[in-house]
Order: sequence, then structure tokens, then C-alpha cells
Amino acid sequence: MSTLSIDTPTARPEKLKTIAYWGATALTALAFLTGGLADLARGPAMVSALGQLGYPSYFLLILGAWKVLGALAIVAPRLPRLKEWAYAGMAFDLTGAALSHAAVGDPVAKIVVPLVILGVAAASWALRPAQSGRAFPAEPLAAHG
Repeated sequence: MSTLSIDTPTARPEKLKTIAYWGATALTALAFLTGGLADLARGPAMVSALGQLGYPSYFLLILGAWKVLGALAIVAPRLPRLKEWAYAGMAFDLTGAALSHAAVGDPVAKIVVPLVILGVAAASWALRPAQSGRAFPAEPLAAHG
């Protein structure tokens, strides 16, 4: 008598994908939640850093709110369209941060860190479950006859 184990060779890749998804999503959400809360706190270091990039201090409130909302959106169940927008906003935020640091001649580390976080966010986006996290499911093109 054979029994089907949940840990069959065909189930392992899906399980690893799920673990990778939640790991990348947790790291992304944590980065955006903590960054957003730091922005909203408007501490002297954050105000100074934003000023050195040439942005007004009120941007901290806007960016902070968006970061917190984005972090919550990517961990919320369902809401695929909202998640798509959250991931897009994260990409805009992180590429904007890297370019802003590059434009003012900041050290390479300040340019690379947002790009690394972008890579983790991109992994979260790419690994998200099809049934709950895709506003526009990828469907193969069918040949029309």
C-alpha cells in the first residue's frame, strides 16, 4: 500500500517557494515598516539626511505614510491590485533613493543598499502566490485558429 506524503519530491519546490516568498515578504515589509515609522517620527537625523538630498522635511510624512501602508498591503490577505500598486511604489521609492544618493555624490553603500532592498522586494513580488497576489494573472497565449 502506498501513501502520498505531503513532502513528496514534487511538493518540495512549492514548499521552498512558499518559504522564500514569506522570507522575502517579511524582510521587505520590515524594511518599509521600520523605515516608514522612522520617517513619520521626523527625527533630526532623518530631517538632516533628507535635507542633504535636497528634499523638504515634509516629504518624510508623505514617504513615511506610503511606506507603512505599502508594508501593510504586501502582507494583507488577498487585495491583489493593491499589492501590485504597493510593489510598484516600493520600486519607485527605492530607485528614487538610489538615484538621489548618486546625484549628490554619496558613498556607494548609500546607493547600493536601496537596490539590495529592491532585489528582495522584487523576489517577494515574483514569488507571490498566484491565487492571492496577482491582479493580472499570467496566462499563456493561446493560438487562435
